[in-house]
Amino acid sequence: MTMLRPHGPNLSRRAVLRAAPTLAAALAVPRLGRAAETPPADRHGVAMHGEPALPPGFEHLPYVRPDAPKGGRLTYGWLGGFETLNPYAYKGSQAQGLRGYVYESLLARNYDEPFSLYGLIAQTIETPDDRSYVVFTIDPRARFSDGEDITAEDVLFTFELLRERGHPTFRSNYRRVKSASAENPRRVRFELSGDDRELPLILGLMPVLPAHATDAKAFEETTFRPLTGSGPYVVSNVDPGRSVSFRRDTNYWGADLPVNRGLNNFDEIRYDYYRDANSMFEAFKKGLIDVREERDPLRWATGYDFPAVRRGDVLKEDFDSGVPAGMNAFVFNCRKAAFADKRVREALGLLFDYAWIDRNMFGGATARTRSYFEGSELASTGLPADDRERELLKPFPGVVRADILEGEWAPSDGDGSGRDRDQLRDALARLEEAGWKVQRGELRETSSGEQMRFEILVSNKEQERLSLAFARGLDRVGVRATVRLVDSIQAFRRMQTYDFDMVIYNWYASLSPGMEQRKFWGSSAADTPGERNYMGAKEPAIDAMIDALIAARDREEFVSCVRALDRVLLSGFYVVPLFHLEKTWIARWKTLDRPERASLFGPMLETWWRAPAG
Repeated sequence: MTMLRPHGPNLSRRAVLRAAPTLAAALAVPRLGRAAETPPADRHGVAMHGEPALPPGFEHLPYVRPDAPKGGRLTYGWLGGFETLNPYAYKGSQAQGLRGYVYESLLARNYDEPFSLYGLIAQTIETPDDRSYVVFTIDPRARFSDGEDITAEDVLFTFELLRERGHPTFRSNYRRVKSASAENPRRVRFELSGDDRELPLILGLMPVLPAHATDAKAFEETTFRPLTGSGPYVVSNVDPGRSVSFRRDTNYWGADLPVNRGLNNFDEIRYDYYRDANSMFEAFKKGLIDVREERDPLRWATGYDFPAVRRGDVLKEDFDSGVPAGMNAFVFNCRKAAFADKRVREALGLLFDYAWIDRNMFGGATARTRSYFEGSELASTGLPADDRERELLKPFPGVVRADILEGEWAPSDGDGSGRDRDQLRDALARLEEAGWKVQRGELRETSSGEQMRFEILVSNKEQERLSLAFARGLDRVGVRATVRLVDSIQAFRRMQTYDFDMVIYNWYASLSPGMEQRKFWGSSAADTPGERNYMGAKEPAIDAMIDALIAARDREEFVSCVRALDRVLLSGFYVVPLFHLEKTWIARWKTLDRPERASLFGPMLETWWRAPAG
């Protein structure tokens, strides 16, 4: 096991910078002229649409217990492994828990709102209504874990480092900034184009790394040596690929901030990694893991009949969530010639018998996913397009199919027999229309005679079991689909470079989708390694709908833009939608306790604590 010494406090080499009159000039990057209107005042928070819900001077977030007890250790289980302690670079599978616990951002989220941010490292934010610029004022108390002040120099250093050497997500986001400069040792200004209302908030979520303790030249390499952070924890122990532990920093500068009261209640947090889901579940049953989110409906229904549950030492709870379920699906890599035609993709999707799989593999406990924003007002399914959606889609005739435009489409669930003849006939008709025909039990392209063969890449036994069931359905039309099980790190690497035919992936969704949509399905992301446009979509209508939702200035307009995007994505048949759970299922040992209510986003484990003995 690798032991890492925590950073001790040092004399602050930056104390003199607070009064340095030349710092702004020394750090400044030339910027464009400011807006003509009178600059708005510094504010305590900012919302994507409208005003932030919490007023100036709020005492704590609404879903915490502000006086929660401190102490004890929390142990998580995580499936897979890790290769690096740098979560901001492209290379390597990152360890869990680093963001938030060790590294923190300029502003912090309130998870009771779709997308609002409040002061953390930055005490205040200034941005005009047109969002043509944003200014962050750093809290004078803000410190790194080594005792050094956080200054404008560090913010600019981090911005430039992530723009040039960070993960592609940071690079593409931050290159949209026109210029950045330090107005003084505590104020950083970013000049923006004004056509992207989310960008000030994206910048507010930027981590801040120390210029004095970060090796920019080696930043892109994997490492088991942590970066210096400013968060409530420091990395204390690392067993590469197997476990990582965090120790609460008793000198953490921000412990009493309103956004932190009632959070970070454990003295130590540990992540243990498991290669196999069954082994991880057995570890939980033995008390080696304190809490787990269960995503296997059959296990939730039948697997928790063990002594600790019967004694009441392990509690099962379900929580509602106001967040969209997202799209969990088999993903076609449309870069492959066999999947280039959406008629083929739709036809193959008809051979997934959801009703049979739900009943036989999940005990009837799942719900079919029918939208990329399932379970929220952002979903388009079941609703005809409104006037604003039709206006947005008018420049792209035929891109959205008529039944999807009218809200009448839904993925076929099958009849539950595993041998649905109507589905089979429909699939064969669509395949023949696209130039594929069954010949001697094999599906072949009529022009080239090439048989349809592809590989489904999976990284765990649950995905393997599901994929084998789908492969049996595909075999009915002569498609030879093989299932390849690899470890999570190999799967991660192959997905990073789009080296697969088909994968299972779950895109998360939020109540405020924004610039990440470009990473998910934007044309520019299709050829950029490390993005999440796994299907390789290159559709101008998708790009236009994403641009529209990012520019939307009120919630009503925003909802129409997202629904229009949903319709374009559904019409492309880039995926075979799978299913989702309508509740969040959590099992915990009763030695853990939690607040009475969960957030809009569901249970937030950083608000929990170790229950006092007795």
